[in-house]
Amino acid sequence: MSDTLNIPRAELKGSNKAEVIPKEIKFGFWLLCTCFAMWGLANNMTDVLIAQFRKVFTLTDMQSGLVQTAFYGAYFCLALPAALFIQRFSYKAGVLLGLGLFATGALLFYPAAQAMEYLPFLLALFVLAGGLSILETSANPYILAMGPEETATRRLNIAQACNPIGSITGVLIGKFYILSQLNPATDAERAVMPVEELSQIQSEELYAVMMPYLAVACVIAVIWFLILKTRMPAAKDTSANGESTFGQAFSRIVKRSHFTKGVIAQFFYVGAQIGCWSWTIRYVMQEVGGTEAEASTYLLTSIVIFSAMRWVCVALMKHIEPQRLLAILAAIATVFVAMVMFVGGVAGAYALVGVSACMSLMFPTIFGLSLRDLGSDSKFGGSFLIMAILGGAVLTAIMGQISDAAGIGAAFIVPLIGFIYLVYYGFKGYEVK
Repeated sequence: MSDTLNIPRAELKGSNKAEVIPKEIKFGFWLLCTCFAMWGLANNMTDVLIAQFRKVFTLTDMQSGLVQTAFYGAYFCLALPAALFIQRFSYKAGVLLGLGLFATGALLFYPAAQAMEYLPFLLALFVLAGGLSILETSANPYILAMGPEETATRRLNIAQACNPIGSITGVLIGKFYILSQLNPATDAERAVMPVEELSQIQSEELYAVMMPYLAVACVIAVIWFLILKTRMPAAKDTSANGESTFGQAFSRIVKRSHFTKGVIAQFFYVGAQIGCWSWTIRYVMQEVGGTEAEASTYLLTSIVIFSAMRWVCVALMKHIEPQRLLAILAAIATVFVAMVMFVGGVAGAYALVGVSACMSLMFPTIFGLSLRDLGSDSKFGGSFLIMAILGGAVLTAIMGQISDAAGIGAAFIVPLIGFIYLVYYGFKGYEVK
């Protein structure tokens, strides 16, 4: 099966006649969708780790934000090598490689917990996220290639709708297993504790981090084996352009303004999403009060709403053009973020939850719109869109710096700017020229 992803503009007007998921690949399609759920789980367990490590190691907001820097920095570093690997082999091979590295990173949480230091956890997260980078670089365009081109964006939205299932599970694990094990001792109390007592507390708290990741590694191993043994479309490029070098492909795709604007949109979107979720617990604790575990209820609610809206948006796209829906929801998100910054309190916390409802369709829609008309260059185009996930590392760290300097509310100027750009992209920037 060719992986040519030359998605025609006809899709923008909607096509309900073409088959979204061909019958012959349904099992493979849904099996691949489990990967979307698993990286959702990993992403949102990472959001919880910011609050966990901030307390365990007594970190500043900027220092705890390095969790996302390590995680999404790996996406940036591994996405392009993943594209080269896929070009040489196939999307399925890329999925298997990504899953293998994902499991390896999860297993590294064991020696990190034994070392009881922050840096080994960051290294383990980097390896784990490197696997996710390869996995996403492979799986997103693989889903697009699995059926008719005119239903590609809808098919990717369906696959991405499985992502929040893992996200909800990740937050639940974080709330009821990881954060619930945090000792209530404050930073000041920990600073004057005897070394032995503090070490015992930290060991118990890090054990609560380690065990879920070891369980994730076991689940990933099962999925890896099932995909290995399941007959799935190889989706290896058979066109002449499939053998083009990276330089040739790069020179072509950077000339496509809808693609370059899409990469920028993806950078801002991922930064806005990760920033909002990463700092939800911190914001709620300041504006509403409560412990880390109690504040995580708002994060869990955000993910549940995000999940429900994914399916709502899939249905709405039968009647509303994807790019228009993207622009409308980005505009609403802009209003919500303004409330987070300038209203605060319980209303600000509710508005922050509301932002997640608006974000639900953004990643797959930007991904699908950006790859239109790229043909066999879609592998490299997809890798740049995954590299744009670097926004989660860069913008979350910037939010941490602003928070340390001016307060957590002021930090939300970063996602505000991102959503304003997405309004432009949905109304104008997506157009193929």
